[in-house]
Parts: sequence; structure tokens; C-alpha cells
Amino acid sequence: MWNCVTEFFTYDTTKSVVVKSWTIGIINRIVQLLIISYFGWVFLYEKAYQERDTAIESSVMTKVRGFGEHQHKIMDVADYVTPTHGGSEFCIITKLITTEKQVQGKCPESESKFKCEHNDNCTKLMSRPALNGNFLPTINSSYVKKCNFDFEKNTYCPIFKVGDVVRLAHQNFTTLVNKGGVIGIKISWVCDLDKSEDECEPAYFFTRLDITSEKSSVLSSYSFRFAKYFKMADGTEYRTLLKAYAIRFNVIVTGNAGKSRMIPALFYMVLLIFVGAVLWDKILLNFLKLAKKSEEV
Repeated sequence: MWNCVTEFFTYDTTKSVVVKSWTIGIINRIVQLLIISYFGWVFLYEKAYQERDTAIESSVMTKVRGFGEHQHKIMDVADYVTPTHGGSEFCIITKLITTEKQVQGKCPESESKFKCEHNDNCTKLMSRPALNGNFLPTINSSYVKKCNFDFEKNTYCPIFKVGDVVRLAHQNFTTLVNKGGVIGIKISWVCDLDKSEDECEPAYFFTRLDITSEKSSVLSSYSFRFAKYFKMADGTEYRTLLKAYAIRFNVIVTGNAGKSRMIPALFYMVLLIFVGAVLWDKILLNFLKLAKKSEEV
């Protein structure tokens, strides 16, 4: 018991050994170079000294402008954009299939007395139905009214041409107009908060979201139906049913921001030095027998 107490209160000093060996010297410099390289990669490139936050809080507002023509009719955004309130998802209608003057009610053949029990009850060849979707302070209103997004000159301009978005998503515009589709607009904010806010620029990525596998029988397209209701002179209500093919745009915002914190930086630095010292001691002990000369200090 007394020996354990004595051992606990004993202070040990390290022994310094000078090893004159080309092999150990080269290995020593290589290990030091690896430690310095790792230090540079972690601290300068990966910025491990920063605390990072990826829980972005954002609100997206969109607005579509422009006129179009469909079956010799001029249309504006109230006709071809849905929903109209401008959120992170919206659709631009590119093709309409119209079925006019539909009256909702029971079909005559829904009653049993109108069904054909055998061939004598039905007239030959007579058609019968079968019964079985950040502005900088320096950006002003005049700039926004005139600018268009550009990867080199206008990265802060939030104005996009539909054709440019489709092209950047590597899609055929004609096919997309005829069949519809879903385009994702991803806005990525990767910011170093140790620098000026002016250097925090958004990165834009465009991709097709509804692409299916080549082996799948489901075609890539996007369509939906809606109706417009009217009344006849006698009060009977009827509707015009429209099947719309559209390009749906989904705006997705992601972010990653980092800011320096001294405590994590010091922790990583001390840990790196400690690991390097332990690693080199292990190498030295294993290769000590190769040394031709040694001197105790």
C-alpha cells in the first residue's frame, strides 16, 4: 500500500536522446511534413477552427412576368401561372386540352333499365360506354428591373428566363413544353462569417426532379386538371374542363455558415501537437536500434 502511495507522488522527467541516423532523420522530417500538411488542410481548407451551422431559416417569394399566346389568345400570368400567391413552388402552364360544356349529373346508362341485357336491346354500331409544384443593401429597384441572372456578372440577380433555367438543367425545351416536368432550382449559401457579407454569394444549381429510370414504364411528365364553371340562361350549371401540362418549379434553399471560435481552434492545435509527438516517439523507439551513435543529454 505504501509503495503505491510513493509511486503516485513520484515525478518523472523525460529522457532526451540525440539519434544520428539518416534513416530516422528522413522519417522524422516526413512525419513533420505530414503533420504540417494535415494542419494546413484541416485549418486552412476545411476551416476546422470554425463552428458551422446548416439549419438555415429562409422564406422564398417568387413572381412570374410576361405574356404568352395559346390558340390565338393572348394570356398573362393570371392565366398560365398557378398558384398565383408566389411561394417556393409554382407552375407555368405550357399546354391546355379543353373540354367544353360539361354538365355534371348522372349518366343515363347508370340506371339498370338502360343497360343492354342482350344484343336485341342495343342498336348495332351505336356508341355506348363500357359498363365495367436575399438581397444585398446595394441592390436597388432599378437594378432588379433591368438585370438578368448570370453566373459571372449578376450572381445576385434573382431574375431568370424560363428558357435559361431549362437549358441549365440540360433539358429539351420543346419536349418539356409538350409533356410538362418538374425543375428544381437549388440556392446554396456557403458563407464564411469571418469575412464581409458582400463575399457571401449564392450558388445556383438546376436539375430535373421527375426523371424516372430507363427501365420504368412511367413517363417523365407533369399535368393536372382544373375546371371553370358557368351558368346557362335557365340556371343550369356547366363547366369547361382543362387538362394542363406545365413546368413546375421547386425552389430549394440550403445553407452552411461558419464563424471562428478560439476554444475549438486551440483544442485542435494542442491535440495535433500531442498526437504528432506520441507518433514520433513510437517510431523512434522502434527504429532506435538502427542508430549508430547516440548521446544522452
